[in-house]
Amino acid sequence: MENPWIAALSALFLWWFATGAILIVVRRAGTGGANVALAALPFLGLGIWGFTSTLQDTSSIGAYSGFLAALAIWGWIELAFLTGLATGPNLHPCPKDIPEWERFIRAWGTIAHHEMLILGFALAMLALGWGAENQVGVWTFLVLFAARISAKLNLYLGVPRINLEFLPEALSHLPSHFRMAPMNWLFPVSVTLLAFATDCWLERLLAAESTGARTGYALVAAITGLALVEHWLMVLPLPDAKLWRWMLPAPKPTQTKKTIREVHHGF
Repeated sequence: MENPWIAALSALFLWWFATGAILIVVRRAGTGGANVALAALPFLGLGIWGFTSTLQDTSSIGAYSGFLAALAIWGWIELAFLTGLATGPNLHPCPKDIPEWERFIRAWGTIAHHEMLILGFALAMLALGWGAENQVGVWTFLVLFAARISAKLNLYLGVPRINLEFLPEALSHLPSHFRMAPMNWLFPVSVTLLAFATDCWLERLLAAESTGARTGYALVAAITGLALVEHWLMVLPLPDAKLWRWMLPAPKPTQTKKTIREVHHGF
């Protein structure tokens, strides 16, 4: 488990498994998803405990534990979003032919509570982890946060490929706030910064002197690289939704499926 390649592959598997698990829970929950998210609060508590208890653990186990804790916290927040528990005050579709400033305000209103929840956790984890020996959990969460903001802005500005295949009924108003476009000005900036960040983590991995540090940098580099790949999947015609479709239960008859092409991005 101390091998950086094993750590990177572990990050890939955990990302795939966690995304699939959340999608399964959301699909099975149906309209009662908010109650499921509340019932999963102990999972969030476990993530918080794991994060705080590993801040001074510089071993490879500490790196894995911090990474898993950050994924647990992030996963619960995404579950709260997908089930409609933490979205935003605007639950209505976006009208057509409105000014851009109004469209932005309406789009922000659909995700405001979710974004403020993530920001609150990010600031708390940054404060708790400031100067700690093991910052794998902090960096993992911050990478996920930054990548998610970038992805949402790109969806708002317009990308060629958007998939809503796994979007639950509670969020059926979201597609009207997205935009299909050949390209936008932010996309090149996003992929450049993510590629630069991945390279920085790899550089630190090669320079690390301890096995714990190498494991931690491998985990964070892998999740940053995945964020880069997910951004490119907004452009490239690759059906990554097949990674999870085979493992999901059939949608309920009352569930509305609205799809804009066939690409889904991980949690």
